[in-house]
Amino acid sequence: MTPIREIDRVSPDIFADVRRAAEPVVMRGLVSDWPLVQAAREGQATAYLAGLANGEPVPFMRAAAEVEGRLHYAAGVEGRNFERQQGTVAEFLSLLEAEAAKTRPDVLALQGMPASQRLPEFAASHPMPLLPEAVPPRLWVGNAAKVAIHHDPTENIACVAAGRRRFTLFAPEQVSNLYMGPFHQTPAGVQVALPHLTDPDLDRYPRFAMALAAAMTAELEPGDALYIPYQWYHHVEALDPVNVLVNYWWDPAPGGFGSPWDAMMHAMMSVRSLPADQRRAWRAMFDHYVFETDGDPGEHLPETGRGALARPTPQTAAQMRRSLLKKLSEG
Repeated sequence: MTPIREIDRVSPDIFADVRRAAEPVVMRGLVSDWPLVQAAREGQATAYLAGLANGEPVPFMRAAAEVEGRLHYAAGVEGRNFERQQGTVAEFLSLLEAEAAKTRPDVLALQGMPASQRLPEFAASHPMPLLPEAVPPRLWVGNAAKVAIHHDPTENIACVAAGRRRFTLFAPEQVSNLYMGPFHQTPAGVQVALPHLTDPDLDRYPRFAMALAAAMTAELEPGDALYIPYQWYHHVEALDPVNVLVNYWWDPAPGGFGSPWDAMMHAMMSVRSLPADQRRAWRAMFDHYVFETDGDPGEHLPETGRGALARPTPQTAAQMRRSLLKKLSEG
């Protein structure tokens, strides 16, 4: 594995360069002045969070110690190896403290909690200097849990506020070596890789060795942050009895033009089952017209004659959507 590149003292201008490069970067000490980070250094992270939390219930995951932190599928891919429970943030934090006193604790994970819903004062006292205020923070709290390899459909800044976390990242091009699980049945809402990073079965998943050889990794301390580019796959391993991560998801792509995910689902239905010669033709069409591997496919046409080859506007997108819906309804 290759260490992830590190940068100190990241400014918004430097971060703009990082995003243009579309490569992961560790930003040491980015949020080291956060009150939660200071509380964690004094061993008071759970008490600090409990003081900010309201009494609204929140869902969380709990698994037996035997899973060794790996929140994943149960045997096969038809179930999960953890159960879902519910309680207030304060109740969850009490459970976390109780498990921390055990030699073999149960795995606890409160994942993706919007701060605005349960910790309404958090965002104001914990600013993210690299993003607009409109991008909201989410909290991930637990003990030594291991989050299976997955990707987010957005860009991501992950900030370690308490405990240590080890991140292992894979570029999007590694998808064929990761043996991702099914779309319809997932442990927690997104596809995850079937091999466990911390205990891979390379006899069953031999191409995973190529993914490991191409992987990038870093261990973050409280106050450090990691930029995870769009749809990079990542495994996250919490290393201490109490861990808190704060992350920020955002998507700079313009809205209103349809979902690439939906387009892929439609292509899987309409293109994947075609004969090989037809798929060859459509691969060339997608490369030329969608991915523009040869440049602008409409540059030889006058602006008034480009039609679908012109950059979409809300009006043309709506027209194309109506046309697609009409054709789909006709079977």
